[in-house]
Amino acid sequence: MRISDVLRGKGSDVVTITGSASVAELVALLKQKGVGAVVVVGGDDSGAIAGIVSERDVVRRLAGGVEGLLDGPVSGLMTTQVHTCTADDDLHDVAVKMTDERIRHLPVVDGDGRLASIVSIGDVVKTRLGQLQAERDALEGYINS
Repeated sequence: MRISDVLRGKGSDVVTITGSASVAELVALLKQKGVGAVVVVGGDDSGAIAGIVSERDVVRRLAGGVEGLLDGPVSGLMTTQVHTCTADDDLHDVAVKMTDERIRHLPVVDGDGRLASIVSIGDVVKTRLGQLQAERDALEGYINS
């Protein structure tokens, strides 16, 4: 199974923000969209990924007692070394990457490296559970026939 199969079920919507936006804007966006992470893009329409920022990043920084965090730019909070995958990547390989790197959100890029979508560990687990259920149903059908 490929990441493209996951995207067929969940769609390709991805929430983005620019690095110059404030952390307060980020927090509002996370709440409004009901997502756990946002991809940071450049101000142009190139689809280039500048970073990624999650709820966890905000909470960890808040726990550090940073003054004026909400007024600061997202660029001061984001992770700049972003792991990505492509729609052609194997689901198992992506699951291993996410587990090994301890990341919950992985942007999906096209052949030119432009942002195309995003997958979460929840998307991966949901798809894998669906696979297992289909295999179970097929085995039960075989046994009972």
